[in-house]
Amino acid sequence: MALRAAMLRHVRVPVQTLIITGSKLQPRALYGGSLRFLSSHGDDHLTKDEVIDRVLSVVKSFPKVDPSKVNADVHFQNDLGLDSLDNVEIVMALEEEFKLEIPDKEADKIESCNLAIEYIYNHSLAG
Repeated sequence: MALRAAMLRHVRVPVQTLIITGSKLQPRALYGGSLRFLSSHGDDHLTKDEVIDRVLSVVKSFPKVDPSKVNADVHFQNDLGLDSLDNVEIVMALEEEFKLEIPDKEADKIESCNLAIEYIYNHSLAG
């Protein structure tokens, strides 16, 4: 979390303001940047198969995991023998892989590949 906070302090986000010119409101982007609107309805949304492949790849590459035991239905603690700290590390690796932040409340619920796949697939900004 400290790394994330440190990085966010240095990120600049373009802001759009409305300028009154005569009787019209016209949008103007600050910082000279352009705005990109993200949506889960565009072509950028991952397919379920892409999410499954990438989640399984992340879990298989975890040092304490036997890759031959990993499938979409595997439970991190019951099937792979991982502890709660390992679970947190896998969720963090998934956040990095998919360039998203999973809130702690939701991350605590992700205890299997299936739950990870469903959360990431349904997350609107997964990329």
